Amino acid sequence: MTLTAIILTRNESAHIQECIASVAFADSVLVFDSFSSDDTVERARHAGAQVVQRAFDHYANQRNAALENVRADWALFVDADERITPELAAEIQQAVQQPHYAGWEIPRHNYIFGKLTLWAGWYPDYQLRLLRVGQARYDPLREVHEVVLLDGAKGTLKNPLLHYNYRDLPHFIDKQRRYSAYEASILYQAGVRPKLRNYVLQPLRQFKWRYLDLQGYRDGWHGLRLSTLMAWYEFKKYLRLRQLWQQT
Repeated sequence: MTLTAIILTRNESAHIQECIASVAFADSVLVFDSFSSDDTVERARHAGAQVVQRAFDHYANQRNAALENVRADWALFVDADERITPELAAEIQQAVQQPHYAGWEIPRHNYIFGKLTLWAGWYPDYQLRLLRVGQARYDPLREVHEVVLLDGAKGTLKNPLLHYNYRDLPHFIDKQRRYSAYEASILYQAGVRPKLRNYVLQPLRQFKWRYLDLQGYRDGWHGLRLSTLMAWYEFKKYLRLRQLWQQT
């Protein structure tokens, strides 16, 4: 069984070489680039990766297009700010020899503001990233937080993928602003109209879910801040939804 590691990129110069090094155990590495304006492509080629470029429309289509360029038996999707540990690499090499699975999900360790975050919903944060080529594709209707459509059985690995996301508060705010706008558009397309209670109850439910139900309190001040921020962007989602209806 052969394996290609796929890394989607756009202006990932700071991460790309270290990411490629972490997937060196794969038979080949494909950097699927969205026409970076920095030196991501040059660094990727220097590190030994094959580079294919495609204009970005959304993540699901980008991942499906990348899969079409794979000639190996298996594909492993890794984001540029993620790393495969030696322990996970060994487990992946064993998993691809299993004949009865079409995909494997991997738990993920998220480092938020430089801190490993194990509560408030950020662990185990399973990601379906190891896919048998020809038996997996991404739902084109899910443009963000993509969903894999798998033709076959799914397994679960034990060793975590490392994710160095949200390097600081401005980075977090920028990504959550985009996510909340996207989620509001989904509600709008589904015909959901915001009610007055949504602006209060939904943020409170989000905070309770993350801080109490998902034990964000166990991360101390860090967990409190993250739970509060996620509640705030739940509020912003419904504000954006109201704006969409006012524009019609």
